[in-house]
Order: sequence, then structure tokens, then C-alpha cells
Amino acid sequence: MAEWDSKQYLKFEAERTQPAVDLANRIELTAPERILDLGCGPGNSTGVLARRFPGAHILGVDNSENMITTAQRDYPELEFRLFDATSPLSELGGSFDVVYSNACIQWVPDHPALLRRMMDILAPGGVMAVQIPNNFDAPVHRIIREVVAGPEWKPQFPSPRIFHSLPPDDYFDLLAELSDHFHLWQTTYFQRMPSHRALLEWYRGTGLRPYLAALDDVKRPLFEAEILRRIAERYPVRRNGEIIFHFPRLFFTAVRK
Repeated sequence: MAEWDSKQYLKFEAERTQPAVDLANRIELTAPERILDLGCGPGNSTGVLARRFPGAHILGVDNSENMITTAQRDYPELEFRLFDATSPLSELGGSFDVVYSNACIQWVPDHPALLRRMMDILAPGGVMAVQIPNNFDAPVHRIIREVVAGPEWKPQFPSPRIFHSLPPDDYFDLLAELSDHFHLWQTTYFQRMPSHRALLEWYRGTGLRPYLAALDDVKRPLFEAEILRRIAERYPVRRNGEIIFHFPRLFFTAVRK
């Protein structure tokens, strides 16, 4: 898998962090003692949790060494560990009052099994809190799929990205099996982009990352130029010169029985 770049990811730190804040604010516990941030990235979400629950011990884990290094540098007072979410979560030791994951599990396969593993390490009455991007039918994602599957670029990508997210109604059914007390909701963020290139820059840090890593220095700018050309066609410039990047995100919380 292509390595993450925390510097690129954090070019839009405020926009990427707001959903983490919104998710943390929906956790209905007053004083959790142990919190797990699964897929903590560069630590911005872990910092949100530390401010929301200042008395808790918080462990942030991620499978990217680059992200963990940045998190340890920027939040030295918190604990971070290199860990793959596909591994048994029991290896993290003990139970948690909150298992939290912001914009991570779309990269992790088999969500029915994953959510059960997350619930299994919760203490009784503990809360699982998850946010997942739900914009995979947005124009920019359709553009990426079209270009990657086109005759010019398909040979370059023998293993295109797999999207592991489920339809929202499937999460409802899963949560109903796992919890008697759960909430599921969606928020669409109207992200203000100063230009079409800014939207490309956003995706360099996430959805385009596996494809850019597979290309050499000659092909990479040509691929990006084709993506950018199509973005300009499908995202109209508003009266103030900006672009609206509509970004729906799915949230859910569930209390362990």
C-alpha cells in the first residue's frame, strides 16, 4: 500500500478536523477513562479527543509510520502506536470506554467483522463512534474512476482502489445487531475550495494517493493534468471565484450492551 504523507494530508487540517470535532461532541459520556483512536492519522483527531475528554488516557494507533511520527511530534503528551486495524484489536490490551474512528475504516475491509471487533473491546456501557466519508459517488470520485479505467491509464493500475464502505442502511442493520442504543446520521459539508487545483490538492492527500504512488515522475503530472481538466469541467466556479466541494460524511455511535 502507498505510504501516507502527513504534510500533504494536513494542508486542509481545519476542514479534515471539523468532522472529528463533530463526532467527538456526540459521545454521550462524561468521564471516560480509556479511549482508542483507531486510524489516528497525524494525531489531529486524537488532539480533539484530548480536548473533549481531558481526564482520559488516549491511545492513537495507525498503520502509517509517517503519520505516527507526525502525531508523536505534534502531540508529545499523548500515546501513539504503530498498529494495523486488520489485526486483532485485543492486542492493544484491556478494554476501552470509547473506541473512536474518524475517516479511517473506509480503507479497512470487512466492516461487519471490524465493527464487531471494535465493540468487543469496549467496556460495558462504552461507546463506539465512527465517521466515514460517504461521497464516493461525487463528481471527483467518478472522475477518478473514469480516468483510471480508461484505455490510456488502465494498464498502469492493475489493482485499482477497493472501497470497503457499505450503504448507510447496511450500517443501520449492523448496529441494530450490536447495540440497543445507537444513532446514525449524515452531514454534508460545503467545503470552500479557492480553485480547481485546490480540489486536486485535497485528493493528492487521500483518494489519489494509491494511483500517484504507482506512477513514475513522467506519467504522474500527465495523470494529474487529466484529472484536473475533468474537475474543471464538472465543478462550476461560483460568483466569488471559489469552488463548492460538497462532502457528505456518515456518522454513527453505538453503546455496548
